[in-house]
Amino acid sequence: MIKNKVLKYFLSLLIVLLSVEYISAQSSSDEQLALQYYTAGEFDKAVDLYEKLFDKNPEYFNYSHYLECLIQLKDLKSAEKLVKKQIKRNPEILDYRVNLGYLYKSFDQPDKANKEFENAINILQPDQNQIINLARNFIDIAQDDYALKTYLQGRKLLHGDYTFNFELAEIYNTKGDYESMMSEYLDVLNINPAYLQSVQNALQTNIGEDVTGKKTQMLKTQLLKKIQSNPDNTIFSEMLIWLFVQGKDFDSAFLQTKALEKRQHLDGSKIMALATLANANQDYETAAKCYQYIIEQGKSNSYYITARMELVNVLNNKITANHTYTKLDLENLEKNYRNTISDLGKSPATVPLLRGLAHLEAFYLNNADSAISILNEAISFQRAEPKTIAECKLELADVLLFTGEIWETTLLYSQVEKAFKEEPIGQEAKFRNAKLSYYHGDFEWSRAQLDVLKSATEKLIANDALDLSLLISDNTVDSNFVPLALYARADLLVYQNKDSIALLTLDSITQLFPAHSLDDEILFKKYQIEMSKSSYDSAAAFLQQIRDKYATDILGDDAVFKLAELNQFQFKNLDKAKELYQEVLTMYPGSLYTVEARKRFRTLRGDAFVN
Repeated sequence: MIKNKVLKYFLSLLIVLLSVEYISAQSSSDEQLALQYYTAGEFDKAVDLYEKLFDKNPEYFNYSHYLECLIQLKDLKSAEKLVKKQIKRNPEILDYRVNLGYLYKSFDQPDKANKEFENAINILQPDQNQIINLARNFIDIAQDDYALKTYLQGRKLLHGDYTFNFELAEIYNTKGDYESMMSEYLDVLNINPAYLQSVQNALQTNIGEDVTGKKTQMLKTQLLKKIQSNPDNTIFSEMLIWLFVQGKDFDSAFLQTKALEKRQHLDGSKIMALATLANANQDYETAAKCYQYIIEQGKSNSYYITARMELVNVLNNKITANHTYTKLDLENLEKNYRNTISDLGKSPATVPLLRGLAHLEAFYLNNADSAISILNEAISFQRAEPKTIAECKLELADVLLFTGEIWETTLLYSQVEKAFKEEPIGQEAKFRNAKLSYYHGDFEWSRAQLDVLKSATEKLIANDALDLSLLISDNTVDSNFVPLALYARADLLVYQNKDSIALLTLDSITQLFPAHSLDDEILFKKYQIEMSKSSYDSAAAFLQQIRDKYATDILGDDAVFKLAELNQFQFKNLDKAKELYQEVLTMYPGSLYTVEARKRFRTLRGDAFVN
């Protein structure tokens, strides 16, 4: 008897389980079919399935798809009944009131729609999550004005506990109300200055593509007002400095930073950071002002020695950057180096200064013996940083290569490579060793080393390695290495300042191997030689030949960009420069020069930072 009862129980349980499994499988099948119809836009077929699914399981997914089917089928009555039923069931969930408003909007009943939207906002509770959720619902149906109202109402309800500045700023930005957007972001800083980086990131996104400069000017105006009305709150001064830096107006940034340093009695760290930025962006005048300011604070300033050394390096960059220096400029720079070294003394701390002087002596004043002596003395300092000594070794190797001491050169490169194998300076040493092999015609070994360096962590090293590797591979395909060997020799001669012999060597390639794949490289090398002599007309002529004959070759973008630079900075033909920068953007969108070309094009077009 008991066995029969147990058997009946298990049979009943099995029937129930099978029924549940069947129903579940059927439901799953209906969901898939309904979604398939819905996705295909066959709402007349999907609607019945979603009605059944919603009756069985009134979850939001089934509800929203069912509602959309009814809207698409123009069944206002059924849709309205569905939404109102959901509102009655869930009066605290405001999503359904937005749905009803959206329904009326879809059936061109704006008054009813607006009434429902307003109702949803009016019954908001002081609940941050509810406020954000309602605003997002409005944003999802492109009702930004109501989303704005929601956040503003939420701000009142929460009495300053949470002010929705970031959310409001996003909506103002979408609406094109940039002044209100900026005001919201700046108000955040009044509440909590710790949000500085977040505000800067958000504004950078919004003003990064400020073609007309209007947004930038708008932000500057607001910041100046904030500074005037909140003179004790330095956060807005920091923001203004940041804005000037974004526009590469380093001189204005310097004036603001100097005022901020004085107000806060700082040690000069902000000025030093600005100097580094200005120098990196080739604003040598402002960088020099920054360092001079630190120097004027006196020897007690912790940055005094660094500023003295960096000032000389900046003056070096200013003189040598654009090949516009005279012999007198170089002699004055040498005097500046020596006076600074005399004042600060020779020590591990001033080794970088010694290295800078050595470079000037060897490569600009043709005094290699003096450079070698200076570098050997710098390397001898026992307490200097290992990496600083390694930099001096690389410099010494470069000078020895300049004088033709090949064995000592490769030995020094190898020492640095071995000591700093996984670091950028070690990779730089490896690259220079590979280039040394290229100079002397050992192309296979050179390319093998360069191929390893293509994945170097330092992007510049990787790019240089790629360029030289391509030069070798493109010009050794026919097993005739003579043209490339001659070109490599000319390349070394240029490095050694033996320009006349280099030019003769380059001409010999053209004569012996006419229409060779090296022709564009030869023209570019001649351009570099003329630039070193400040012969700008001749330099431009070689670039123009590349532009005319080899525009689609690897040096096409280099030639156009460099030609634009010559027109901008040397010939002062700004219209031509603008045309050439635009050519870089249109013809060479993948070029490494694209970012800089775009900046310069916009500046020349009149989109520069508005002071």
